[in-house]
Amino acid sequence: MNPAPTLGFLLHDVARLLRKRFEQRAKGLGLTRSQWQTLAYLAGNEGIHQAGLAEILEIEPITLVRILDKLAERGLVERRQHPNDRRSWLLYLCDEARPLLKDMRGLGDTTRAEAFEGISADDRDQLFEILTRMKSNLAQACRTPTDCKETHYG
Repeated sequence: MNPAPTLGFLLHDVARLLRKRFEQRAKGLGLTRSQWQTLAYLAGNEGIHQAGLAEILEIEPITLVRILDKLAERGLVERRQHPNDRRSWLLYLCDEARPLLKDMRGLGDTTRAEAFEGISADDRDQLFEILTRMKSNLAQACRTPTDCKETHYG
């Protein structure tokens, strides 16, 4: 008999399957997951510098540069020189990216609807409240150093 999955494994599996299903639907858009993720985060942070976006995406700046190069080649992203710092570039979506983002949002809506099938609106609301609280708790906890000798399981 398999033991019940831990919260961490279950959350990881759900997130992985959401990404997988979205990728199945998005295949025809011609973007990699890292490219559509970059577009999605940039859409909410236009004018951000490359290092800031890399931090949000939790990837190395050089990795982001490669992704941005490909997106710029496709006419989806543009870099503008920072007005006060010639070494820094600010990132913006091109007009060509906006319809693609709309398509991506639609695919995301469809994917989430599949995931929430058979789950009541009240249960969905409660799930969001719980996950939001957990995120807040963990963000706060991450600001506090841990004792390296701690060993907790579960």
